[in-house]
Amino acid sequence: MRLQAVDLRLGYGDRTVVDGLDLGIETGTVTTIIGPNGCGKSTLLRALGRLLRPSGGHVLLDGRRIDRMPAREVARILGVLPQAPVAPEGLTVADLVARGRHPHQTWYRQWSRDDEAAVAEALEWTGMRDLADRPVDQLSGGQRQRAWISMALAQGTDLLLLDEPTTFLDLAHQVEVLELVGRLHAETGTTVVMVLHDLNLAARYAHRLVAMRDGRVVAAGPPEDVLTEDRVREVFGLEAKVIADPVAGTPLVVPVGAGRRLPWSA
Repeated sequence: MRLQAVDLRLGYGDRTVVDGLDLGIETGTVTTIIGPNGCGKSTLLRALGRLLRPSGGHVLLDGRRIDRMPAREVARILGVLPQAPVAPEGLTVADLVARGRHPHQTWYRQWSRDDEAAVAEALEWTGMRDLADRPVDQLSGGQRQRAWISMALAQGTDLLLLDEPTTFLDLAHQVEVLELVGRLHAETGTTVVMVLHDLNLAARYAHRLVAMRDGRVVAAGPPEDVLTEDRVREVFGLEAKVIADPVAGTPLVVPVGAGRRLPWSA
């Protein structure tokens, strides 16, 4: 296991969100965490990325307790893209991506040609080279997310945690970002853990789904094993039909609802 949660307890103040959770992330896979709002998805991802200290249990990174590893060493191995990150006003794309090289800087090793090359490669890889001098706050939503992914790539890690990377994006840009993540995995073997709300996109772009409810893992495995009609009902309280996606062949969740057309529908 590349990343592992062992008997994890997480919360904020006196409120416990996750209790007694065990989870393993396999090397070289794309894993997506799904579940209803408030079930602990983002809380779990923050703990896996060492952004939240557990009140019980621990997280293992490559078999070592992540809380006992130097922060700089963790940052060289694991990259985290939080939900809806915000860049300082006026910061250019190139400057943002360059921040990904900070874990590699020391008092005796400042900016080098290797850092310059890593930034250039990250910008090229995400198609952001022509926008390198553009302020981040002037980009479209999809461009902005690609800029943040560029920063994570410049960090030089092979383990990437993404918290709702498609938030606030329209469908076309959601697909664009997830295609980028899929290509990253396919071409570099990067291990990716994501939190997504869209079940159908999660099924299409992940090798493995982790379904959560009320701070616990209800099911984990390939999308076709996790996204069943019974499981969707159990996890989301939603009546749905699950059919094969006509494009990808992955599970496609179709909500049933009341089954009625709206009065103004054609």
